[in-house]
Amino acid sequence: MKKGELRSDCPINYALEFLGDKWSLLIIRDLVFEGKQFYKEFLKSKEGIATNILSDRLKRLEQLGVVESEVYEKQRTQKVYALSDKGLDLIPVLIELIIWSSKHKDGLAVEPQLLQQLQENKIQLIQNVRTKLLKRGTE
Repeated sequence: MKKGELRSDCPINYALEFLGDKWSLLIIRDLVFEGKQFYKEFLKSKEGIATNILSDRLKRLEQLGVVESEVYEKQRTQKVYALSDKGLDLIPVLIELIIWSSKHKDGLAVEPQLLQQLQENKIQLIQNVRTKLLKRGTE
C-alpha cells in the first residue's frame, strides 16, 4: 500500500490507519488526561514506550495535524506538545473507550466519580476537558 492510500473507504478503517497503533492513542491520552507536554514526560508513562517509537509517533501525529509542537521558551532545546483542533476532536473517542473498557473489565484505573459524571452528562464533561486543554494552550 502506498503512503496516503487507504485499504478501503470504510470510516473505521480510515481511523485505524490514521491513528496507526496503540502508542498514538496513548500519547493522545497523556496529552488529554495526564497533562503531559514534554517528550520526557511521555517516556514516563506506565506502558513504557521506547524512545524511538515515541519520537516516531510524535512526528507522525504532527504530520497528520493531530499534535502541534513549539519550542519551549524556558529551555529552547525542548519542544512543548499540544493537541490541535483535529486532536481535540478525539476526546469523545477516548471517553467512549473509557466507558467501553470499564463496562467490560473490572479493576481498571478509572475513578468511580468519572464514570458517574459520564453517565450523568457525558457531553458536558467532554466540553470541560476540551476547554481545560484550550486554556492550557494559551497560558
